[in-house]
Amino acid sequence: MTDIILNGACGRMGKAIAEASSSYATRIVAGVDLFEAPCAFPLYSHLSQVRECADVVIDFTNHTATAELIAFAEQNRIPLVVATTGHTAEELDALKKLSEKVAVFHSGNMSLGVNLLIKLCREATKILGEHADIEIIEKHHNQKLDAPSGTALMIAHAIQEEFAQETEIVYDRTSRRSTRPQKEIGISAIRGGNIVGEHEVMFCIGNEVISIKHSAIGRALFAQGALSAAAFIKTKQSGFYSMDDLLREAVKQTSASAT
Repeated sequence: MTDIILNGACGRMGKAIAEASSSYATRIVAGVDLFEAPCAFPLYSHLSQVRECADVVIDFTNHTATAELIAFAEQNRIPLVVATTGHTAEELDALKKLSEKVAVFHSGNMSLGVNLLIKLCREATKILGEHADIEIIEKHHNQKLDAPSGTALMIAHAIQEEFAQETEIVYDRTSRRSTRPQKEIGISAIRGGNIVGEHEVMFCIGNEVISIKHSAIGRALFAQGALSAAAFIKTKQSGFYSMDDLLREAVKQTSASAT
């Protein structure tokens, strides 16, 4: 059983995690949120008020809460699953520094499918990157605060790593009057309705377009990923982990059970 403090308990993802927790041998022992809502566990407005003991903190709040999250984790020596997006470079550096003392699992997207998409985009870039115009289109609900999405940035940075030459990520072309340079990766963000999350990567080569796309039908898949990450990281003493590490360990366990 993994005991969890849920930071952002009353948000959309917090509710999805609470609903899915019983299916993953996990238990929410306390929640934290500035906005109150009926909960089956104690609810606090700040992490510093939490007195319950737990194995892991799952954070689905806002990147501006990073300093408070780090202080709590360091003081209590408790691992973190950080699923929040939009972090500044300084906030990410602070999380990585914390990981020298406390295990930190960070991912801009907790979906297995999205992380598979990223692997496929890496492979496509190795083959097509020198000849393709690469565009990323991401779509989310109208309540999402950051744009582009953390997942779109994850995809773009993964693609960049496969290029031998320097590339530029471009978010806005409205002020430019020129043809498209090949060595750029475009990102377009769409916000509307209740779209859970869609990411499409287009490799445009002359008269053909190759698209790799992932659509999230509901938030349950992100909750499942976060709970799996919590179970994975609770036994780690320190280190900065990602979905790649979780998937790698899962493959090893599957291979071991098969032999």
